[in-house]
Amino acid sequence: MKKYINTILKRLFYSKRNKMKKQYNRVLPVNELFTDRWEKAKYLGFGEGTSVYDSCNVFGDVKVGNDTWIGPYTILDGTGGLSIGSNCSISAGVHIYTHNTVKWAVSGGKEKYEYNAVSIGDNCFIGPQSMVQNGVAIGKHCIVAANSFVNNHVNDFAIVAGNPAKQIGEVVINADGKPVLKYY
Repeated sequence: MKKYINTILKRLFYSKRNKMKKQYNRVLPVNELFTDRWEKAKYLGFGEGTSVYDSCNVFGDVKVGNDTWIGPYTILDGTGGLSIGSNCSISAGVHIYTHNTVKWAVSGGKEKYEYNAVSIGDNCFIGPQSMVQNGVAIGKHCIVAANSFVNNHVNDFAIVAGNPAKQIGEVVINADGKPVLKYY
């Protein structure tokens, strides 16, 4: 019986993997083959058209607008309240934290965890492997470059990069609605 079940599971896996490769030219981890990103977003109460990879960890009170893409291996910590707008791209490996345990750890547990909400406005791109610290507000139409550590507020239309993230440019929306990225 065990051998039979293993054979069936392997066939199912290979069938799913081959279909994904043929249809999208992608090879994904097993769990991503058996889950629907839009269904997960709907289950979490996120906006219409939003998708969330199965490997995304979601904690606490997280609100996400419409048509936002949340990539693989991300962490959305809403224990202090997290709001992400519509039409955002939260790239692979992004960690967004609304709490920290720094003072708790260095005080030997005498201090409490700190919780502060994070908000990300509409039409933002958060680059791969970036981290957003608790208490930060990121405005609308912002870009956070890959591998950035955001520990301060980011104004609307700003492009930030680095550790800690600093403004390095701005997003300008032309009369025809197309964005232009201007770097300093």
